[in-house]
Amino acid sequence: MTMDPDYLPFHPNPKKPSYVPPQGAVDAHCHVFGPTDRFPYHPKRKYTPCDAPKEKLFELRDHLGFSRNVIVQASCHGSDNTALIDALEVAGELARGVSVLSPDVTDDELKILDEVGVKGVRFNFVKRLVDSTPKEVFMDLANRVKALGWHIVVYFESPDLEDLRPFLESLASDQVVVIDHMGRPDVSLGVDSDEFLAFMRLLEQNPNIWAKVSCPERLTQQAPDYSDVIPFARALVESFPDRVLWGTDWPHPNMKSHVPDDGALVDVIPLIAGTDELQKKLLIDNPMRLYWGS
Repeated sequence: MTMDPDYLPFHPNPKKPSYVPPQGAVDAHCHVFGPTDRFPYHPKRKYTPCDAPKEKLFELRDHLGFSRNVIVQASCHGSDNTALIDALEVAGELARGVSVLSPDVTDDELKILDEVGVKGVRFNFVKRLVDSTPKEVFMDLANRVKALGWHIVVYFESPDLEDLRPFLESLASDQVVVIDHMGRPDVSLGVDSDEFLAFMRLLEQNPNIWAKVSCPERLTQQAPDYSDVIPFARALVESFPDRVLWGTDWPHPNMKSHVPDDGALVDVIPLIAGTDELQKKLLIDNPMRLYWGS
């Protein structure tokens, strides 16, 4: 199966980061794709990435100086979580997962996912990646996984925030909701834009809502130093130090502009979390509390 011709593969030889993560650090947002001869992509997927198997992910984890992964099911595999399950079974206590679920998922299927280390379900509202799903379907799934102690991960782009706000606040009334990639702000508008301030207010007003300060490579207009994205991530880390997560987003599907160097992405961490205490919360305390219960 051939990757889409206008997409770029992941970096073949990322640099060793200058920044050394603290012992026990967690890459809290990454993926596994395929290999397609074992784990085919969904026939109705919106994109076809390159294969990025678990072995490559765990090799990268060790190279970057991380100890654990949170592996997020991506839309190219749809609600077939078998590649995710396989990776979690091999990783054991060194990984946890976030699934994508179909509306008709069975209790037995949920039990299997829970037993291998899945701790959340992802709701994707990015229209270029997935077909639209009624919010009622997502609410039903949220209620079903609540009994398992799972949280909700939500992916959307900033223009959709106001439409989604009531839904997000309803979810967050009694479950943790983690928003992917800072809600995908338009960084050209600046950190003081109405758009980003609305996102900050969402977190201020809803203590169960967390944010991933990830994916500068997707948001930047200044690759590869990502200096235009740093103020956004730093504002979230400093304002909500107990509710932020960081991840590589490896293998960076759908990239068209440049190939991110994961070592360079790690070197952004001390620029957004400027003290040892903030780095420990971001990389260890918060993901361990949410995904490992410790």
